[in-house]
Amino acid sequence: MPIARYGVLACHAVDRRREGSTDTPHYQIHLVDNSGTDYRAAVNVLSQQAPSELLYLADDDFRHPLTSLLPPAGSGWTPLPSERGGAALDFIRGNMFVPAAMRTLPPDLPGVDNDLADLLDHYVQRAIADPTTGVYAFGQRFGPEQGRPDKVFGFRPGNGVHDIHMNQGNSGRFKGDDGVWQDGALLFHLPAESRWTAIFLAFQSQAWHTDDVTGHALPAPAVRPGVRDAPLRVVGVRTDSVPAALPADAVILLNASPEPVELTGWQLTDGHGGLLSLPAQVLAPGDTTTVSGSDGFHLDKSGGTVTLLDPGGLKVHGVAYTGQQRRGEGWMVTF
Repeated sequence: MPIARYGVLACHAVDRRREGSTDTPHYQIHLVDNSGTDYRAAVNVLSQQAPSELLYLADDDFRHPLTSLLPPAGSGWTPLPSERGGAALDFIRGNMFVPAAMRTLPPDLPGVDNDLADLLDHYVQRAIADPTTGVYAFGQRFGPEQGRPDKVFGFRPGNGVHDIHMNQGNSGRFKGDDGVWQDGALLFHLPAESRWTAIFLAFQSQAWHTDDVTGHALPAPAVRPGVRDAPLRVVGVRTDSVPAALPADAVILLNASPEPVELTGWQLTDGHGGLLSLPAQVLAPGDTTTVSGSDGFHLDKSGGTVTLLDPGGLKVHGVAYTGQQRRGEGWMVTF
């Protein structure tokens, strides 16, 4: 069954510990909310399944409509329903980042700037030094463990969040944790710079095509999807009909491959799960086509996502945009 007690912890960082000598090392973060409640975020830095090194992606300028849906900084724990349209994370369906851009790092090595703990230190130490930085840890809640101190930082009661990584497409004994819209991550809000940064983690053993209901791995290629691999891709969206002659809810598609692509059977999905079937046509190499929405497909001006599905229903490409990326009425958002 999916993980229990999924949500997001909105706090400020006050301390951290590196664990480099245990069988299941974590990077531990001590967090405190505005009421003074203590929490611990346990971040995996090593997989129990081979290959052991984790995949990571660090985005220093994270722009996604999700950030406008998050609870206030320092507000503590917020349970999240595992469904689209809210603040829950799904690495695949939410178009958070390009999976092929992820890289591997060992958990903890001698030296500087050469392991995953060093990478996390770069962001967490900055957050500790600047108490205005909001830290958002997505994952599964544990505690409060009444009468028991936290095993790392000693505060009472033990309390926090773990599973701060992708939580779908698992194999072996971890398959029971699969679910959709329940992935974990670390986000940092730097209000002085009006900027978000994000760290996404996944295990190399996890699949990147999963069932829309169970989150279990589908019988599909094991490669992590990338923009360069997509023959057909989304290159622009228009959310309004300015000038009036142009359609709203419009998506521009590019055939980036050297071969013609038959569009019959391809579909687009919006951030609400609405579907738009592509018109039956052959798109020549290098050509673009514009398709516009129907009653079931809508692009919000405040931000959203667009996902491209092939005739087999597998995700080929996806984009996300925010309201701030729209320069004004009539402007397209390009990717």
